[in-house]
Amino acid sequence: MSERFSIGQLADLPEGAGVKVEAYGHRIAVFRIEDDIYAIGDRCSHAEASLAEGEVFDMDVECPRHGSAFNLQTGEPDAFPATRSVPVYVAEVADGEVFLTVEGES
Repeated sequence: MSERFSIGQLADLPEGAGVKVEAYGHRIAVFRIEDDIYAIGDRCSHAEASLAEGEVFDMDVECPRHGSAFNLQTGEPDAFPATRSVPVYVAEVADGEVFLTVEGES
């Protein structure tokens, strides 16, 4: 079953930086790039570091531990040592409020 929930106002999210959200058994790294929101799994697939703590370069976030980079739109790794993608979550903005959708436990 899908769960849609609010994480707050778009204006309250930092520009170009990550925020970690935990909900329904998921750890999610949320990034604001101008007025767009991207949400990917927060754990690096190589070393399980928090991607929310990484630096954003264009449309990639760099893992703070070993430098792997993940595409914010696809979750695919763009740089080694990671070779596996991270999950991507639906992120929407409605009337200035940011919503995420995850697959909850049934």
